[in-house]
Amino acid sequence: MAELLYFTGTMDCGKSTLALQMDHNHKARGRLGRIFTSHDRAGESVLSSRLGLSADAVEVRPDFDFWDYVVNELTRGGRIDYVVCDEAQFYSPLQIEQLARLVDELQIDVFCFGILTDFRATLFPGSARLVELADRMELLQVEALCWCGERATHNARTIGGEMVTEGEQLVVGDIVSHDHEVAYEVLCRRHHRRRLTQARARATLSPEVLPFGGAAS
Repeated sequence: MAELLYFTGTMDCGKSTLALQMDHNHKARGRLGRIFTSHDRAGESVLSSRLGLSADAVEVRPDFDFWDYVVNELTRGGRIDYVVCDEAQFYSPLQIEQLARLVDELQIDVFCFGILTDFRATLFPGSARLVELADRMELLQVEALCWCGERATHNARTIGGEMVTEGEQLVVGDIVSHDHEVAYEVLCRRHHRRRLTQARARATLSPEVLPFGGAAS
């Protein structure tokens, strides 16, 4: 039986790397699939990981219809055994329902990868619908770390190193911070609640209380 699976975790926990590995493993077994993504850090129509791996992908825009795309491919004689969907938190609830329909009516495996909550610790609509519909949801085991050394559980948006809690939900950035530019940082719940980012910690705490000799992991 085909399944709708959701692999989730914070930023920097290896979701895109696993998505590429999943595609590789299924291709190695003679299966044919498609890769989809949305707002990847490397640009449109590409799935990239921070380890330097990448693959061509179909860009999922707000008006994209998974059901129409797959049916058209099959009608033209194509074969699709599975789909890999990265950055699934950016998909609309309707698009998640289309993915569930691929599983239920066409027996196509759907592997989704994404983060659960935004910089305000609020569920993304796409992730919320996946939690409701997925056959299984798996928390990725590669743990991202807060600057304090604890397991990171929350995604923070920063501007010039300062955490912000207001703004548009979808703003593309990365975990590498640049002054006065939008970036992201993973934090434990305690420091997310206190809005204590790595930059603020370095400015206000002595090096002795910071882990790893005062450097972030």
